This record gives sequence, C-alpha cells and structure tokens, in this order.
Amino acid sequence: MNNDKIFELLNKEFKNVIMKRNVLMKEHTFFKIGGPADIMIFPKSISEISNIIKFCNDTDIDYFVLGNGTNLLVRDKGIRGVIIKIDENLSHIKVEGNRIIAEAGAKVSKVAKLALQNSLTGLEGASGIPGSLGGGVTMNAGAYGNELKDVIRKVKCIDGDGNIIVYSREEMQFGYRHSRIHEEPLLVVEVDMEFEKGDYDEIKKSIDDYTKRRNNKQPLHLPSAGSTFKRPEGDYAGRLIDVSGLRGVRYNDAQVSEKHCGFVVNLGNATCEDVLTLIRTIQKTVKDKHGVELEREVLIVGEE
Repeated sequence: MNNDKIFELLNKEFKNVIMKRNVLMKEHTFFKIGGPADIMIFPKSISEISNIIKFCNDTDIDYFVLGNGTNLLVRDKGIRGVIIKIDENLSHIKVEGNRIIAEAGAKVSKVAKLALQNSLTGLEGASGIPGSLGGGVTMNAGAYGNELKDVIRKVKCIDGDGNIIVYSREEMQFGYRHSRIHEEPLLVVEVDMEFEKGDYDEIKKSIDDYTKRRNNKQPLHLPSAGSTFKRPEGDYAGRLIDVSGLRGVRYNDAQVSEKHCGFVVNLGNATCEDVLTLIRTIQKTVKDKHGVELEREVLIVGEE
C-alpha cells in the first residue's frame, strides 16, 4: 500500500486527529539527526492511540511509537509507515495527595517540578532527565541514585493488539535501564506514581545540587541522545572511553564529547552513519584495550 492510500485511509478513519506527511525526524529527536517519516499522527487520548494501533494492525500498516526522541538515533533514510507521536498532545498530569498520575507524553522534569511544588520526595535525582515519562519508564531512566521505578505504583500500557492493560510495579519487571516493555510489544500511556511527603526546602536543595552537577559535567549545549552506552558492571563507560584516548575524537560532525566521554554529540551536521561509525570505533577500541564490550544505550530505528 502506498503512502497516499495509507494517508487517505487514516484521514477517513480518524477525521479529528492531526496528521502530517514527510516529517523530518531530525526535528523530532534530541540528536537532530534522521531522515523523513512517511506519516506522523498526533493522537490526543489513550483511546485514540488504542484505536490507531488496532486500525494499523487490521490494515497491515507498519507503525512506530515516538516520544520526544531523547534516546533515539534515526537512520538517514528515515522511517517508513506511520509514526504515532506521543508528546505534548498526551501530557496531562494530576496530583492526588501523595500520588501523581501523568500521561506518557509529560516530561519527567515537569513531573519532578510538580512533586517539588507539593513537597513530594523521591524524584529529585531524575529531575533533570529531558525525556518524556513514557520513554523514561520504558528504560527505567534514572540518575544520582534515583530510578523511576522507585516512585511507580502502576503503569497503564497498550499491547500490540491495541488492548489497554494495567501493570503493577512488580509486574513491570524493572531492572537497570530495562522493563518488560523491552521483551513485549507494549506501549506506556499513563503512569501512577506514589511519593513520600518531604520538606520543600530540602527537596529543592537536592534538585538544585543535581542540576548544577549535571550542567557542569554534561555537554547539554550540543545535540546528543544522552549517555551513548550503558554502564558496564563495576565501571563507567565514560571513564573507559577517556582512558582509551578517545576524548574529543570525531568522525565528520559526530564527536566523543570533550566534556563527558560517555556522550557522542552532534557538532552540527552529523548523519546517523557518522554516529554509528564513531560508536563502532569506540566499542572496538575499548574492547581491544580493556576487554570490555560497551553495550549501546541509544536506540537506533529507521530504514537501513
């Protein structure tokens, strides 16, 4: 089925949903890299997402779900089929006592800010994570000793058939940068979190401290996908890359950050292939010099 026909079918079935064609993925990822997506659709509710997935399944249309693209590297040819975009269009947040219930498109930083405003503690270390809550829960994002799983009570998901399912924290099978969503075709759409009551000033002090440390250490002024590699057991990817002599090494406009070697950054016009070439160089060098296989943390999608 060609793109004209797919767009026509989607428009007919979902008249009130915003859709766009030939959307450059470099405009929807923090890396500022990626070719065009055939069709991007912006659902405004969980039920719309469910219905879109069911429709794509019934009509044999390929789809990919996109958050705000913080941990994503899109290939230079772009993505075929339909992109279901979950960002500001699905970002409602509400506070109920010690609980915060938020849709997947809400930013982790915004949830942390709301927790602070209500003197709720537990998310201070993750307050500077730039990504959406859905993506953060999927990879159990965390920083400075905090992980999202620490405050999660329940997670509402949509499975590959479009069914809505609610999982408890235990059922989510959280681990280091891992959840059951890596094993099954599941999509996070809403998160129910529970916090401890704390002292506003102490919470703010912690957030300010973590923010200062992050600004001092991380290359936030350049496009990247955050930490490029997972932390190897008993060590740090950034340290291994640094002592391997790779600080500042570049391939075209892809560079090992001079500020933090755990980040590969885009100096302006890096392509996906530039980044992948540099990643392979880093992995081979670290393996040859230290016997450690660095596992990529950034997710790569798109047409090869």
